[in-house]
Amino acid sequence: MKGTMKGYGVVVPFKEFGLIEAEVPVCGPLDAIAQPVVMATCSSDPHQVHAGLPAGLILGHEVVARIVETGSMVKDYKAGDVVAVGAVTPDWLKIEGQDNLHQHAGGQNYGMNWCVFENGTFAEYFRIRQVDQNAARIPNGLTYEHALMTGDMVTTGFHGVELAHVTWGDTVVVMGIGPVGLMAVAGAALRGAGKIIAIGNRPNTMRLAKEYGATDVLNYKDGPIDEQVQELLGGGQPDSCIATGGTNDTFARCLKMVKPNGYVTNLQAQTFDTEIPADYTLAWCAHKHLNGGLCPGGRRRLERLMAIMAAGRLDPTKMITHRFHGFEHVMDAYALMDAYPKNDEVIKPIIYFE
Repeated sequence: MKGTMKGYGVVVPFKEFGLIEAEVPVCGPLDAIAQPVVMATCSSDPHQVHAGLPAGLILGHEVVARIVETGSMVKDYKAGDVVAVGAVTPDWLKIEGQDNLHQHAGGQNYGMNWCVFENGTFAEYFRIRQVDQNAARIPNGLTYEHALMTGDMVTTGFHGVELAHVTWGDTVVVMGIGPVGLMAVAGAALRGAGKIIAIGNRPNTMRLAKEYGATDVLNYKDGPIDEQVQELLGGGQPDSCIATGGTNDTFARCLKMVKPNGYVTNLQAQTFDTEIPADYTLAWCAHKHLNGGLCPGGRRRLERLMAIMAAGRLDPTKMITHRFHGFEHVMDAYALMDAYPKNDEVIKPIIYFE
């Protein structure tokens, strides 16, 4: 395929998102060119605009796609197939994948190629890198919307649970219950946590947190959250804290509240500095683990997550609050995420291409 296409991305760095024109991507021998069937906007989309990504870059990384062209070495898919795709599409030919670092195979965060160094999925056409390894068929009984939520929200939220080493009977705090936080709550429940404390403020997400398995929901506006958690636990400390939202104070309070040898995991696409007061660290002698990570991608990851849904154990489509029809409505869905902190009704907007 050759020619130009329309897409939505950075018009003016730091300021403006809108319609732009770009070249149709080239299909490599292991790749596919695809067209969106349904897309989702993410809170990281306006973050990328406001962070100053270059003009002309098409954004978007959450998509279910219809393949329109395949490379000469592709074996498992053909034109017309509709597939789930992850936000992270690793380069499986790079050596770092053998160290269980597929997200960083080829360089730090290299698995996140869309809307970073390659045009993303808010486009009439986009490239799926190494499609046999990075796309997955949607199981019978699941909708396009299940598959759409899998590629970023579910895999990211569940990765927070993995990084926090949640195990049977643990007490887990989830700071921030937007879509990723809600999936961290669901993942902690599925992994056997005993007590799951969700921290939020918006009535719709607090209700959903309970549906996904939170045993307790606290409002961060009711006082310092570490003090609220300590009071709830009768002076005890949680085994882990997963931060998926908040301010520059959030991570520090997570560090303060977890028990010695506990885990603090940060999943925020953070664009601000973090300050940690000295008295929060116990002089760095408490053996507390700090980490964060880009969500896993790849075909097998998608298949495993969708298997949980196909078994009736998880329904991420409950998070979808707005459904648009028509490519031009990417602008409307983006505007909702750009104003996300001010709109209590929004959790996850999606856009059907047609």
